[in-house]
Amino acid sequence: MTLKDSEVHKVIATDAALELIELLKAKHGPVMFHQSGGCCDGSSPMCFPLGEFIVGDSDVQMGEIGGAPFYMSRAQYEYWKYTQLIIDVVPGRGGMFSLEGPEGKRFLTRSRVFTEEERQSLNLI
Repeated sequence: MTLKDSEVHKVIATDAALELIELLKAKHGPVMFHQSGGCCDGSSPMCFPLGEFIVGDSDVQMGEIGGAPFYMSRAQYEYWKYTQLIIDVVPGRGGMFSLEGPEGKRFLTRSRVFTEEERQSLNLI
């Protein structure tokens, strides 16, 4: 089987993450994500009301999950560009700035390395 560009995504979400995104959108309206690179909330995907977190030239849009744009810093992307980000949900408190905090769940980034075929499809070779 040959992969098509539309079949390879740099960021995807589990069913549990998609359910939580829908809940947050129902409560807060459209949302967006930015993969934190550390500091106050560690290295976790942060969920904000759409437009509340200002993205700039130093950010890369990885894709969308649940209709929400997903960004990370360009410098961090250079470390992660050969991996697919898999956004999941686990019990616990989210980052203090992230919308899921009061829900008793938090978003978590898992990852896997792209196959050679996927890297070719994404022009990463």
